[in-house]
Amino acid sequence: MSTSSDVPTPRKNPAMETELGEFKTLEQFIIEQQDQFPHSTGAFSRLLRDISLAAKIVNRDMRKAGLIDIYGSTGETNVQGEVQQKMDALAHREFVLALRRGGECCLIGSEEHAEAIPMSTTSEGDGKYIVLLDPLDGSSNIDVCVSVGTIFSIYRLPDGYDKEEPELEAALQPGTQQVAAGYVVYGSSTMLLYTTGDGVNGFTLDPSIGEFLLSHPNLQTPERGRLFSINSGYYHSFEEGLRNYLDWLQEYDSETNRPAKTRYIGSFVSDFHRNLMKGGIYMYPATQGNPKGKLRLMYEANPMAFIAEQAGGRASDGRTRIMEKEPEKLHERTPLFIGSEEMVQRAEAFLAGEPERALPDT
Repeated sequence: MSTSSDVPTPRKNPAMETELGEFKTLEQFIIEQQDQFPHSTGAFSRLLRDISLAAKIVNRDMRKAGLIDIYGSTGETNVQGEVQQKMDALAHREFVLALRRGGECCLIGSEEHAEAIPMSTTSEGDGKYIVLLDPLDGSSNIDVCVSVGTIFSIYRLPDGYDKEEPELEAALQPGTQQVAAGYVVYGSSTMLLYTTGDGVNGFTLDPSIGEFLLSHPNLQTPERGRLFSINSGYYHSFEEGLRNYLDWLQEYDSETNRPAKTRYIGSFVSDFHRNLMKGGIYMYPATQGNPKGKLRLMYEANPMAFIAEQAGGRASDGRTRIMEKEPEKLHERTPLFIGSEEMVQRAEAFLAGEPERALPDT
């Protein structure tokens, strides 16, 4: 029989409390950031609030997935040529509804919709932002209770475009033009991480009060890691340089802390989040079947690259910085190597056929 002394005392996380000993919510944090800009209208803050609200709704439905009929596919095929899951459709709808009600967004691009969606709204919002999103990344894993996520990217409407009738081309901006990016991971706990170009902050959802609370301020990823995430089932379809890098990672060498450890979930958000926290590299390269890669530049690669760089990491297609790529299509695909800076640099060296190339910090 246990006694009171056997029960561990929960450790407090100082990052989740203000100087007054109170929890700092996402909304409070956003308002504090807004106050640093005297001419801010609050439109961007409201936009982030709308995204967090949609995330809470998706999280709620995710928790009931085994009790109501939202497992499995809809029987439809989305614009990516993938079988659409019921939760894909639900998450897409909730984010579009939240952004439409808020009125701060004039154009939405969604992985689940073939065309950009103009936001006709009668609200009083500014309507000067473009939001690109993957409403539910890794949704095929829901049926087996594996973590999934939402990815979002925010741009300003460029000068010269009408916010009442914005054209698709307004969304085709390089990742360097993002004003914010973030993701939500729905796992053992639900976390929202985002950046506006001034570091990365993470918030954990407290279901008892329905609020995202600051839990990971100024998050930084390790410069070196021991984890690598890749679908090695396609090993023989990878280019020679990448195969050599994977072989190198698995060799024993105590000086370089090898072999590295393979960790691959198959949900991009989940794999990225783990590597961001622990240090590692995520790779989704070109293959013989997908010579241009498979991940979407605008919905997945650009926002995650923004987060990775702001956390001290790196992101490229193996040769070019992801955020400098000029998009030509809304659903454009790209190879992606992302994570701890040294590991991505090493991958680039192997892909260039220069495995012995000295890295900048060596």
